Amino acid sequence: MLEAVILANGNFPNSPETLETLSHASYVCCCDGAAEKLIAYGRIPNAIVGDGDSLSEEIRKEYKDIIHIIKEQEFNDLTKATRFCISQGAKKITYLGATGQREDHTLGNISLLSFYHEEFGIEVSMLTDYGVFQTGNSGFTEFCSFPGQQISIFNISCSTIISEGLRWQTYAYKQLWQGTLNEATGHSFTLKTDGNYIVYSTYKAK
Repeated sequence: MLEAVILANGNFPNSPETLETLSHASYVCCCDGAAEKLIAYGRIPNAIVGDGDSLSEEIRKEYKDIIHIIKEQEFNDLTKATRFCISQGAKKITYLGATGQREDHTLGNISLLSFYHEEFGIEVSMLTDYGVFQTGNSGFTEFCSFPGQQISIFNISCSTIISEGLRWQTYAYKQLWQGTLNEATGHSFTLKTDGNYIVYSTYKAK
């Protein structure tokens, strides 16, 4: 099973957690302009995917064999790269560099995690320099944690969210902010739900 890392053209990874993930990735696909950042970092991507609007002529010529231009504009480069990785056999995808710079891109990229999980049936996560976003399955799901870890839950389509192992009891939040700033009390917590949601977990305790 291919486990892919997709590097988007937001803020380049800068934390030990994100750089370790990037360094150990066996397959890295870059969204357009992110390729220049990765190459400057000292690694050649396995593939470069996007509409090509942020690729320099130098990159286009030197790496033409791994560039895959997709011109349609219904979906963004992150989704184009995701579909490409799936076509290569990826069942698990980790996203880096998908936040920072433009806030609308950040919000859009985070919300796409639930879409990818539901639409494509793949395992997805998004690492930032401060924590990780993960999707949750309808039903019973257990998450690893540590005491004092900050946890936020963003409800997408749940009418029930029941938790164990969090400081404050959860419910089916109607607003995005309502599920933020919870806290793990032990080394795991569980959520029982009937829909889709996204969990954010920090790398460090409060």
